[in-house]
Amino acid sequence: MVSKDIVFRVKQLREQISYHNHQYYVLSKPEISDFEYDLMLKDLEALEKKYPELINESSPTQRIGSDISEGFKQVEHKYPMLSLANTYSFEELDDFHNRIAKTLQEPWQYACELKYDGTAIGITYRDGKLLRAVTRGDGTQGDDVTANVKTIRSIPLELYGNDYPDEFEIRGEIFMPHAIFEELNAI
Repeated sequence: MVSKDIVFRVKQLREQISYHNHQYYVLSKPEISDFEYDLMLKDLEALEKKYPELINESSPTQRIGSDISEGFKQVEHKYPMLSLANTYSFEELDDFHNRIAKTLQEPWQYACELKYDGTAIGITYRDGKLLRAVTRGDGTQGDDVTANVKTIRSIPLELYGNDYPDEFEIRGEIFMPHAIFEELNAI
């Protein structure tokens, strides 16, 4: 039997995470850092793993992060646009390494890069021209932000050469310096 303290803590974490999801995804006014948010989510995931009887379909652990917002046309992704899990401990990294080692038969190497926090985006090009830019949203559909993305000078509206498929999608992260982000939020 699960103690009342554990049940209360799970309920509390779900409420806090839901509140901060709303602040971040709907109001675009985050109140805590991504690190603090991730720690709360990891706590909830650990408790639900230890006490699976507490998992329910409305738990924040049961969804892909969503940045679907009002005011944008919704577009379905051709292929699911999933998010990657975070890790903050060597133990979790070691667990990941061991899972890979069991799966792969050949030697492998790691390639690591800095984690930038921004907006996950899928940019589709057709015949070398930027066709559409869509946020991750809920992983199956996202916001069509093509007009916004076309204002970013580092994203080509038309590709050079012809060594690319007729139609393809590039996925990545759009980000900006904090100072510019704060200026935008002040508007």
